Amino acid sequence: MKGKRISVNAQRIRYLVSDLIMGAIAFWIFNIVRYFLLDEYDQGYSYLWAFLGSTKLIIEQCLVPVGMLGIFWLSGYYNKPYGKSRLQEFNTTFFSALINTVIIYLILLINDQTGHRIINYELIIILFGLLFLLPYMGRLILTGFSISRFRKSNWKINVLIAGNTTVSRKVAKKLENSTSRVRYNIVGFVDIPGEKSLTDRNDSLQLEGVADYCKEFGVDQIILAPKNYDDKKVLTLLSYLFPLDIPIKISPDTFSFVTSAVKMRDIYAEPFIDLASPTMSECSLNIKRAFDVFASSLVLLILSPLYLTLSLIIKSTSKGPVFYSQERIGRHQKPFTIYKFRTMIVDSEPEGPRLSATNDPRITKAGHWMRKYRLDELPQFWNVLKGEMSIVGPRPEREYYINEIVKKAPYYALVCQVRPGITSWGMVKYGYASSVGQMVERTRYDLIYLANMSLSVDCKILIYTVKTIFTGKGV
Repeated sequence: MKGKRISVNAQRIRYLVSDLIMGAIAFWIFNIVRYFLLDEYDQGYSYLWAFLGSTKLIIEQCLVPVGMLGIFWLSGYYNKPYGKSRLQEFNTTFFSALINTVIIYLILLINDQTGHRIINYELIIILFGLLFLLPYMGRLILTGFSISRFRKSNWKINVLIAGNTTVSRKVAKKLENSTSRVRYNIVGFVDIPGEKSLTDRNDSLQLEGVADYCKEFGVDQIILAPKNYDDKKVLTLLSYLFPLDIPIKISPDTFSFVTSAVKMRDIYAEPFIDLASPTMSECSLNIKRAFDVFASSLVLLILSPLYLTLSLIIKSTSKGPVFYSQERIGRHQKPFTIYKFRTMIVDSEPEGPRLSATNDPRITKAGHWMRKYRLDELPQFWNVLKGEMSIVGPRPEREYYINEIVKKAPYYALVCQVRPGITSWGMVKYGYASSVGQMVERTRYDLIYLANMSLSVDCKILIYTVKTIFTGKGV
């Protein structure tokens, strides 16, 4: 019997509304306490409602809860609204409340200094207590309600299993009989090329039909369950399934080069490891994205005179358009159009895809100079702003070269876990590649990056990139 699907977006909205309401109530109660604590220091209001009804307080009451939502979003709490542990929920709410308290104090309350430290400390402690307790209560209620629905089996996760052997059926039976809080509904099995599939079942399908099948049955997860595990087989499947943008999981007892650096995230479900998500925490991913948007906006604004200057140089020194666009493959193997300042002559690939070399005659004089200082990459900040790329991440490649790389290095599929970047560990340590073999070598640096993704690593790569730009070692 098919169970009711979980609604991730609906649960996310519930948490958002709860946090907004509870945050508003918490700040309103704090202002009442604030009035009585500071009343003896003559704040200029003869009674409470005059204070609460003042223009300043009304503006604060409208803006503060919304600003708090920004911190809650950065914490990663809304990214995956299901599968949270009680401890995880407590920690996230605690530190979000702490940051909100510091920000509110520094922006709004610092002028309320009385000269009495005890009063100042009381204000801070009360503010933190309210900003923590009320949102946490709302979250506990919503989380408890969602857990209750899971336990009653009214909600199920629709699972498609990649594999159609007796091994796959055992995995399916284990999921259906699971005693975890999450309930599973097996919607079908995918025949894996090279494996002898069970032919007497009507719930199997070919890899070619997976995309349509996932849309029709609302698949929430894909679990890899081949008869025999090996990295090449798993990576081939990943390469095919990544474009679906659906969590892809595998059993942790198959740890290998593929899974060793991937973390288990869902504590309520059966212990499977998500291969489609990077190792960074949800908080770090959100901070990384926020930085991308802020920095890209700043670069596009501040460097606009440089963009204009480079455009005039390109236009005056060679025939053709200023910008060069090309289709590249991004996160989860989704194609997008990348933008660069043109550094080559027009129609530089009459016989098909061809990588550039150091002394490539197709590169214009201005192009050589721009490549040396990586100035040709500047238009890609627009790709970052659109969400197609990140400032730091593996460099995106054309589909033609990806197919060539995968033949020699199937593990390249793992690169598609994250947004591609303007700069990468491979670019600063290896540089431009002029052959498929060199592209494979550079990919190894990208794999090291994926295994060690963090905000601090991104900062190091940015420092190396700046050094490369100013020393002119971009070629």
